[in-house]
Amino acid sequence: MSMFCYQCEMSQKNGCGSSGSTIGTCGKDENLSKLQDIMIFGLKGLSAYREHLNELNPDQTKKIDDIISETLYFTLTNVNFNFNDHINQLMKIGSVAVEVMDKLSNSHTSKFGTPTPIKVSQNKVEGKAILVSGHNLDMLEKLLIATENKGINIYTHSEMLPAHGYPQLRKYKHLKGNVGKAWFDQAELMKKFTGTFVVNTNCIVPPKKNCNYLDRLFTYKIVGVEGATKIQNDNFDELIKRTLECKDANGIDLNEDSSLVTGHHYKTVLTLAPQILEAIKTKKIKQFFVVAGCDAPGKSGEYYRELTQNLPKTTVILTSSCGKFRFNDIDFGNIEGTDIPRYLDLGQCNDSNGAVEIAKALGQALQTPINDLPISIVLSWMEQKAVVILLALFSLGVKNIYLGPKPPQFVNEDIFEFLSQTFNLTLTTNVKDDLKKLLIA
Repeated sequence: MSMFCYQCEMSQKNGCGSSGSTIGTCGKDENLSKLQDIMIFGLKGLSAYREHLNELNPDQTKKIDDIISETLYFTLTNVNFNFNDHINQLMKIGSVAVEVMDKLSNSHTSKFGTPTPIKVSQNKVEGKAILVSGHNLDMLEKLLIATENKGINIYTHSEMLPAHGYPQLRKYKHLKGNVGKAWFDQAELMKKFTGTFVVNTNCIVPPKKNCNYLDRLFTYKIVGVEGATKIQNDNFDELIKRTLECKDANGIDLNEDSSLVTGHHYKTVLTLAPQILEAIKTKKIKQFFVVAGCDAPGKSGEYYRELTQNLPKTTVILTSSCGKFRFNDIDFGNIEGTDIPRYLDLGQCNDSNGAVEIAKALGQALQTPINDLPISIVLSWMEQKAVVILLALFSLGVKNIYLGPKPPQFVNEDIFEFLSQTFNLTLTTNVKDDLKKLLIA
């Protein structure tokens, strides 16, 4: 089906497009229909970052809310049939996404301090334990305060890993380490983890009815699942009580006892600017690779592990989001003859602005436009937050992005051709062939 729309009374039976038509009754064609779908997906991603910012600084969300409202109005029946206007509206979404990520990043560092590199224990669990998954650092701090001196250890999962880098969070001695990898390992992880599990934002995996951990699963704010316990009004009493009733987590078998490194916030990375510039001048650093984005189940995501493993030792890898769990267990070492790590974890998906800030700083120092810098961008996408991050990059004029591991189904040939021509967007193929195009000689 090339298009589908059933939002108004004029819709054909079973929806416009259900019988093969590429134009709706109102006159909206399949390109405009899909562009409006992308708008909605972008707004979903934008709303996630807006919610986090609103928790910390509600006075800074007015412009973001206005764009959300304006774009929803834009998608009403019989509002706009102009292709370029649709593209401009998408760029508005991208532009305000840049703003919300910048403001959220500054709010995080103002409240929790600027992250610095730290080695985090991986899959080493002890005692009474709570495992926290999601993106909400504000909730994590409230939980750390509520559980202090209660004989409970707190562990992070997936996108909560970067929390360890923030000084005002890691000062709590019972924030112990990280357990598991990307979001989708929850079901298998909780079979082995004997404590409680809290999901405070997306991504949650719906548990099966016969699972053995539903009574130990807690959700926060908008996150919900049948049978789990909702944390209300930041009251963690029930969570604490259930955690103390659980078995100690000593001896948990996760087939792994290692460590991960996080905490390379862009503000910290920029303190290395003199060393980085010198390494570029002396050809010790020849190229930067931004390898970031969402992860999803399946072997296709192994592309990103293979890619990073095959990068020359003269390259620096910048990453964010949960896609890094495909390769963040690898010790990439330092750039030869320097103290510059080859692997820099900028943080969560909402910290994706960090790569742009580093690129802007490099561009200014080298007096080179961003698209001419020795930076290659290879992104993985899973859901709507990745959509709005891509729109953010487009709104900044960033080009030459590789996107995978699978092409989005909501982009047809016409739209992809436009993105390819305008931004030189390229789909990933295989590592060997892609590296031939990506690597600078």
